[in-house]
Amino acid sequence: MKKDTHPDYHEINIVMTDGTTYKTRSTWGAAGDTMALDVDPKSHPAWTGGNTRLVDRGGQVAKFNKRFEGFGLDS
Repeated sequence: MKKDTHPDYHEINIVMTDGTTYKTRSTWGAAGDTMALDVDPKSHPAWTGGNTRLVDRGGQVAKFNKRFEGFGLDS
């Protein structure tokens, strides 16, 4: 097998939207880094039944709404 073909697999910390944390192993980041989730099973409408609104941290929802604000269906 070739050397250095596999990424580094190490332990990272995950922070859920409600503040709870846990450790897992991943190839993301560096050993000991912390990944803060914007959406997780506790906040995503697919798992909560749609009662929770998503927080638009990256501006993607606003960008989408601006782009399609004039688009509508005529009755």
